[in-house]
Amino acid sequence: MGPDISENIITEAEKEAKKAFDYVLDSCEAIGQTIMHLFQAIGRLSVFIIQSIAHVFMPPFFPRLILRQIVDIGYYSLPVVGMTALFTGMVLALQSFTGFARFNAESAIAAVVVLSVTRELAPVLAGLMVAGRVGASMAAEIGTMRVTEQIDALTTLSVNPFKYLIAPRIIAGTLMLPALVLVGDIIGVFGGYLVSIYNLGFSPGSYLTQSWNILETIDVVSGLVKAGVFGFVVAAMGCYHGFHSGRGAQGVGTATTYAVVSSSILILIFNYALTQIFFS
Repeated sequence: MGPDISENIITEAEKEAKKAFDYVLDSCEAIGQTIMHLFQAIGRLSVFIIQSIAHVFMPPFFPRLILRQIVDIGYYSLPVVGMTALFTGMVLALQSFTGFARFNAESAIAAVVVLSVTRELAPVLAGLMVAGRVGASMAAEIGTMRVTEQIDALTTLSVNPFKYLIAPRIIAGTLMLPALVLVGDIIGVFGGYLVSIYNLGFSPGSYLTQSWNILETIDVVSGLVKAGVFGFVVAAMGCYHGFHSGRGAQGVGTATTYAVVSSSILILIFNYALTQIFFS
């Protein structure tokens, strides 16, 4: 009886050790596959962006398609960006007054509103709004073309899909988002002005003088540079996820979701990096 019991105990211990070893191997395999998929995605995205940039500067060009995307991205996004900037400036003035009143520093509200809007809020919020509206639309449109094999048809007709689909959207996104942000700067500062004058009782002349004196060229330029980068990111992510969309309606929906999420995350990352470059 004794030897049999000992052999059973050893067998059970070996089984448990084997299970633990297999679990470790499976975990390492899963981690390795995840890393490999990550590097594959980064490589595929890098190649896509390099090809897109190359086709932006290489002829032939399609001015009519570029103009159509400029209208779609710039003109039709103006109401959303304008409303967002207006109420952001108004809320910022109210919240600044609430906080600064505790330290008797209400006079700094004009400086806080104009610097916050031009440096950060207008570029970031405009980028996020355009990502939600335009990035999703690009991914859905190009993804549908991929599913219905229209992109393959363009290739069959000797039309480069990067020239016809990707380059006009990237050009329009990179050019129009700074224009939207410039308009958003004006509207956002105007929203803060309205609240400060008609709700908080500030002097119009004093408020405008403080805003003008505190504002520098670098504040506006940094916001416009950020906007150009954000516009490129939104267009590139929307085109990339649509171009590599999966099959069927589910694939198009997934591409649309990935386009908005990846654009939003990259906007926040590049916002920090550019702020560090400009104001470190």
